[in-house]
Amino acid sequence: MIVDGKKIADEILQGLKGAYTLGVVMNKGDAASDSYIKMKERVAARVGVVVRRFGVEEFTHALLCDGVIVQLPIDNAEELLAQIPPEKDVDALGRNPLVLSPVAGAVQEILLRTHTDVKNKKAVVVGAGRLVGQPAAKFLRELGAEVSIVILESGSLTELKDADIVVSGTGSPGLIKPEMLKAGVVLIDAGASESLGRLQGDADPTCAAVASVFTPVPGGVGPIAVAILFKNLFGLVKHHQ
Repeated sequence: MIVDGKKIADEILQGLKGAYTLGVVMNKGDAASDSYIKMKERVAARVGVVVRRFGVEEFTHALLCDGVIVQLPIDNAEELLAQIPPEKDVDALGRNPLVLSPVAGAVQEILLRTHTDVKNKKAVVVGAGRLVGQPAAKFLRELGAEVSIVILESGSLTELKDADIVVSGTGSPGLIKPEMLKAGVVLIDAGASESLGRLQGDADPTCAAVASVFTPVPGGVGPIAVAILFKNLFGLVKHHQ
């Protein structure tokens, strides 16, 4: 099954509507960050949310918004993230988050909608970044999976051969090949990066023939994660009104 992330995202966003503000703190002049924010702004417009951009020096102004994002990479990231109140931390990157991170939320949606049982299954997370690897591994462990994390600098992708579930977020185009996987694997690719002028995932597209569940790039995890971010915003605002 190839996951239609856009369809899932549309279903999540369907019930969201409200006049809220989302503050985005970012390094100005960063083209990659600008591209990501524009994608969020398009979705925000659909649900009535106003996105306001702030530089690092304007961080305190961002905290006046209903929700706050610190767009990584950014100067003084740890210091900034630690100051986001949990009730405004829609990305779940600060201390004591009250919601699932957008990527973990996307993984949850995919597992639920594909009726994937996680308990006691072997899961391998490729990459240990704070946006994908860390929250995905934590979430899968909480569901009862046996989780191992492979870091490219020190781990081995041979672990993928025995995995029932693979989540990847390294940003290395075509890193995972079909022959590395066992038949029927659930392969969730959250490693989008630009290569040769187009967006590509960590998994070679031919992996879809081996996997029982496969998320394409683009159109898989990305749209769902953005929808979860806004679901988090609406949930936090309503809970703390």
